[in-house]
Amino acid sequence: MKRSDTENAMVAAASMAKPMKRSDVTDLIAFRKIKLGIKWSEVAKKVGESKEWVTAACLGQMQMTKKQADTVGRIFDLPEEAVLILQTVPYKGSLPTAVPTDPLIYRWYEIVNVYGTTIKELIHEEFGDGIMSAIDFSMDISREPHEKGDRVHVVMSGKYLPYKTY
Repeated sequence: MKRSDTENAMVAAASMAKPMKRSDVTDLIAFRKIKLGIKWSEVAKKVGESKEWVTAACLGQMQMTKKQADTVGRIFDLPEEAVLILQTVPYKGSLPTAVPTDPLIYRWYEIVNVYGTTIKELIHEEFGDGIMSAIDFSMDISREPHEKGDRVHVVMSGKYLPYKTY
């Protein structure tokens, strides 16, 4: 897809004003996703990874390979600078406040506040003292039909890493 003269002028002006940051790339991807009317699952299919991973990567939370970044660059018509930034190690954590204000994200925060100690206790009882890694991690989000209203079905899987005694 070709950029309009206005978009080219905006990109040119922005590149002269200051270097592009990862947050600029995220904003550009989010805008182009809306403009193009595409779904994350469609992007994921072209990138060859899960929709969960690709969404996180496009939102600035994962490092892409050159091939993945080039594909995303073509999909969203990103400037070369943005494609390079997608290949850098990100600063993880994208929430703007300690307690999230977005209602959906706040509910996840609430789940951790209410059930966090239960999750920790049950993991330690099953595995011993250690953590569930978010590095070697996978997630699947799907719709689960239910007679009382559809459910959000989330499956998370993280590698268990025991604490070491030195």
